[in-house]
Amino acid sequence: MVKDKLVTLNYCRILAANFLLYFAFYLILPILPFYISDVFHANNAEIGLILSCYTIAALCIRPFSGYLLDTLARKPLYLIAYFIFVTIFTGYILAGILSLFVMLRIVHGLAFGMVTVAGNTLVIDITPSSRRGEALGYYGMMNNMAMSIGPMTGLFLHDLFPFQVIFISSIASGTLGFIMAMWLRVPAKEPIAREPISFDRFILLKGVPAGVSLLLLSVPYGMTQTYVAMYAEKIGITLSSGLFFTFMAIGMAVSRIFSGKQVDKGRIPQVISLGLYLVCVCFFALAACGNLMLWNKEFTTVIFFIIALLLGIGFGTMFPAFNSLFVNLAPNSKRGTTTSTYLTSWDVGIGIGIMMGGYLAQISSWDVVYFSGACFAIVSILFFRLKVAPHFERNKLR
Repeated sequence: MVKDKLVTLNYCRILAANFLLYFAFYLILPILPFYISDVFHANNAEIGLILSCYTIAALCIRPFSGYLLDTLARKPLYLIAYFIFVTIFTGYILAGILSLFVMLRIVHGLAFGMVTVAGNTLVIDITPSSRRGEALGYYGMMNNMAMSIGPMTGLFLHDLFPFQVIFISSIASGTLGFIMAMWLRVPAKEPIAREPISFDRFILLKGVPAGVSLLLLSVPYGMTQTYVAMYAEKIGITLSSGLFFTFMAIGMAVSRIFSGKQVDKGRIPQVISLGLYLVCVCFFALAACGNLMLWNKEFTTVIFFIIALLLGIGFGTMFPAFNSLFVNLAPNSKRGTTTSTYLTSWDVGIGIGIMMGGYLAQISSWDVVYFSGACFAIVSILFFRLKVAPHFERNKLR
C-alpha cells in the first residue's frame, strides 16, 4: 500500500515558518530579565509580573482564536498574527518607558497565542490525514530545535553585543519565517453553515476529559521548565543547567520520529500511556536527586541529565498523540477550536505549575516540589486510563 506523501514543499515551508517563529521567541527569552532590569531598573518582583503578562495574554486569546480560525479564512489570520508578532520586537527597542513595554508585552502574547493556534491548525489542513500524527510530530520538533539552540544563542549574543543586536536578530528570524508563511498554499475551507455563538465554539466539550489529563501532566512540566536550574544549583550540580534543556530537546526530537508513526497506526491511547509512565518515573527520580547527591555527586549528575533526556522522550512521545486525540474527537469544521482547547489545557497547567512550584519551594524544599509533580503525573495516568481512554474510544470520529 502506497503511503500518502508527507514531505512536500508546502509542508517544509510551514516547518521553517514554525522554527523561525520559535527561534525568534527563544532568542530573547533568557535576556529579557536583564533588559528590563538594566533599561527600566525594575526589581525582581516587577520583572516576574511583566514577563507573566505574555503568558496570560496568550492564554486569554487561545479560545477566541480557535473560534475565529473556524469561522474565517485561516491563512490571513495566521499572517496577521505572525506580522504583529515580528513587529513587536521593534517596539521593544523603541519603548522608552516601562508602561509602554508592558503594553507591548501583552500585545506580543496575544499575537503569539493566535499564531501558534493558527499554525498548528494549518498543519492539519495541509497534510494527509493518514500521516497526521507524524506531521504534527515533526512540526512540534521544530519547537524543540528552537528551544535547544535559541536560549544559548541569545545568551552568547548578550555576552558580546548590546540588547539591540539581539532584538534585531529576532526580527530577522521572524521576517524570514513570515516570508515562508506567505508562500504557504492552503486548501480552501469547505463552506459550512454559520453556527450560533455558544460555549462549545470556544472549547471542545468532548475534549474536556483529555484536557484535564493534559493539564495535570503540564503542572510538573511547568515546574521543570521554570525551576530546574534553581534546583540544580541548590543540590550542587556544577555543570551548566542549560544542558538539561538541551538533553530534553534532544529526547523530544528523537521521540517524535517514531511516536507520530505509531499514532497514525491508531495507537493513540497506548502511546500516551507509555509517555505518562516514563514521565512519572522521571519525576520521582528527579525528586530523589537531592538525596542521591549526598551519596555520590558524579553518579547523580549523570542521572540528572539522563532524566532530562528521558523526560524529553516522554513528553515528545505524548505531544503529537494528545494533539491527534483532540483532533479525532472533533469534526473538521472545529479544527481551530480543537487546537485552542489542546493548547489552553497545556498553558493552564504550566501556569499552575509555576505558581505551585514557587510556593512549595518557599515553604518546603525542591525535593517536595518534584515529588508533588510526580504525584500530579500519577493522577494524570489514573484519570487517563479510567476516564479519557474509554471516552475517546466511544467518541472518536476517525
